[in-house]
Amino acid sequence: CWDGYPEYCWYPWVKKELEANGFSVEVPAFPEADSPKQNLWVPYLAENAGVPDDNLVLIGHSVGCITILRYLESLREGERVGGVVLVAGFTDDLGFEELKNYFQTPIDLDKIKSRSKNGFIAIHSDNDPFVDLKYADIFQKKLGAEIITKNGMGHFSGEENCTELSDVIDAIEEFST
Repeated sequence: CWDGYPEYCWYPWVKKELEANGFSVEVPAFPEADSPKQNLWVPYLAENAGVPDDNLVLIGHSVGCITILRYLESLREGERVGGVVLVAGFTDDLGFEELKNYFQTPIDLDKIKSRSKNGFIAIHSDNDPFVDLKYADIFQKKLGAEIITKNGMGHFSGEENCTELSDVIDAIEEFST
């Protein structure tokens, strides 16, 4: 996420839990995290993800979600991942100058939908100060995403109550069954 790093909020807990369940987990430190740039982050994700296949599951948080969506949009016909978990994700310009670079071209959600074998799970909070719940509806309608709405979780970052996020673990396990 914007200003995020591998040891941020719920990321280390999810990594530890998934590894305990036999998953290989990477939490990359994206370049220039204080000023996310699509032209840096999407290639960095592609490099870290390696060859996309049905065993690759991507987890994104906030701007990490739009990075994943742009990555999926860039895949060639026939390439796909196993599943995608979007936490506090969005599809439109939220009005932050630093994120406008992600919205220079329209996003192709139809193309993106076909790039995940097991689909999408979107986790949102009913009191997120940045990401409106309308994005849960968009993900459900356009990507067929399963929606999980949490009460009082803010933006799932920095808040004291967000050092664990078991819904992410449950989502990954759902993709793996």
